[in-house]
Amino acid sequence: MSEPAPSAPRELISAARIQARIGELAAEIERDYSAVLGTGDRLIAVGVLKGSVFFLVDLLHRVQSIPVAVDFFQTTSYRDDTSPGEVKIVKDIDLSIRGHHVLLVEDIVDTGYTLRTILDLLRFRGAASVKLCALLDKASRREVPVPIDYCGFPIEDVFVVGYGLDYGERFRNLPYVGVYEQGEETT
Repeated sequence: MSEPAPSAPRELISAARIQARIGELAAEIERDYSAVLGTGDRLIAVGVLKGSVFFLVDLLHRVQSIPVAVDFFQTTSYRDDTSPGEVKIVKDIDLSIRGHHVLLVEDIVDTGYTLRTILDLLRFRGAASVKLCALLDKASRREVPVPIDYCGFPIEDVFVVGYGLDYGERFRNLPYVGVYEQGEETT
């Protein structure tokens, strides 16, 4: 017997609002990096798998005036009741970032532990600069300070899915961000 299908999430941020904000973020990124990229240089956009993929693709489709290379990072975090969690690299970037400007693209900033680790690692590897672009900022859950240079939407402390975010690998493909009440299932 198969498990019941989860109920549809309540829309929090519509597809139209997401796409409009992505256009604004792309314009900011183009403006900022066109001023710092030298001749023959390129921005290296690093997406954090898996959640950022939809956001990264839509964002970079809109960044037209500067050269961009793309790479990916994937981590897992192990957390128990007493520690904030140890970040393990599952997939590291392939490109050399030494001397290059790096834009880390993430779906959501929550406690900040994982992103702080990734940002520090990218800086340690000699990037000329490292900035963070996040679709969602759940600041009320932040335990470690993480500067977000390009923020799509601040959100309250709710469980969100859609547009790359998932619950048990479900809902990533929704064109909007929705609130999902865990445990709600249709019969």
